[in-house]
Amino acid sequence: MPWNFFITASQYFNGRLMVANATSNATSGGATKDYNYDSWMALLSQLPLLLFTLLNSFLYQWVKERIRVAFSLIFIFLLFSLTAALVEVNMQPDTFFSVTMATVWFINMFGAVLQSGLFGVVGLFPPRYSTLFMSGQGLAGIFAAIAMLCSILSNADRNSAALGYFITPCVATLGTLLCYLLLPHLVRTRHTHLSKQQEVIRVNLMYNLI
Repeated sequence: MPWNFFITASQYFNGRLMVANATSNATSGGATKDYNYDSWMALLSQLPLLLFTLLNSFLYQWVKERIRVAFSLIFIFLLFSLTAALVEVNMQPDTFFSVTMATVWFINMFGAVLQSGLFGVVGLFPPRYSTLFMSGQGLAGIFAAIAMLCSILSNADRNSAALGYFITPCVATLGTLLCYLLLPHLVRTRHTHLSKQQEVIRVNLMYNLI
């Protein structure tokens, strides 16, 4: 969900760079600078995704899956919190562009680690959970698009709409992290419950035989 929110907000990033440049060039009389935001975002998102997906082939041998998933979610949450905070911060266009591109790189870096870890977790469950996992990814993209439409159609000013838009994946990521940390306890409880049921059935069978 966080990365879907980020790529759907390209209008916000392009608009902010153009407004900042228009303001600065109005005083200097220079031409508007073209940052090629979409091209740089595509490059700096796919490159770390490729590199760290390959790195995961070796990383899983030394770093536990639970640590990889939990720390990836924590860092993605912090990066999106930074993105949300920058909505209310006035920055020079060059600085804003550099910070945004660095955020794109690190989000996809941790996203690659997270994705590989989650596939490992899903592999521990019955096959039907893999289908639900892939469906959830598609649903996250739809939810991001709907959230962007709502922010555009809302009567709030641009900064307030953008702030609310970027806070949404922060809340979702934090909720996912909490659910992931609770998951082992829920599975252990269910396993214990099933073991008790099996023990009761075994005792009843022995009683009937006697």
